[in-house]
Amino acid sequence: MISPSPLPAFDQHLCLMANRWGAQRTIGGFFGAVSRIGDGAVWYVLMLILAACGGMRGALAAAHMLATGAAALALYRCLKRWARRPRPFRSCDGVVAHVPPLDEFSFPSGHTLHAVSFSIVAIAYFPALAPLLFALCALIAASRVVLGLHYPSDVLAAIVIGAGLGGISLWLATLR
Repeated sequence: MISPSPLPAFDQHLCLMANRWGAQRTIGGFFGAVSRIGDGAVWYVLMLILAACGGMRGALAAAHMLATGAAALALYRCLKRWARRPRPFRSCDGVVAHVPPLDEFSFPSGHTLHAVSFSIVAIAYFPALAPLLFALCALIAASRVVLGLHYPSDVLAAIVIGAGLGGISLWLATLR
């Protein structure tokens, strides 16, 4: 049975269902790999490729992504310290962490927040990347719940925050 929590029951229930699905070896392995990709390396590689192959537009996109990433990291750390929400595997009976967490708290999902904010900026410069980056964002977000590291609400909030941050950074770039 799921332990009492201030989180809505459906949030806990979805988390538990996804986590049980992730207990299957192939599924857990797949989402573990996706989560590892979302640790950051894929975004730095994308920035390097854009800067090296995208001409001046690619260099601007990479610099913009780097600046947005710095703001996302600062905001993420602030929100983690403020919310201090325990991870599902610590507070929800039956949820298991299929991979070790990178930090102690659950809210918001940093992987998702960064994936969304980086993707919004990259797509603004190179719209053809949209299908690939949206798919990657969806997989990274799902991986965090499947692996027992985040509640669905952590991921949804991170999507909203990341989209807002990416959008604001694009708006600020137009003010120059």
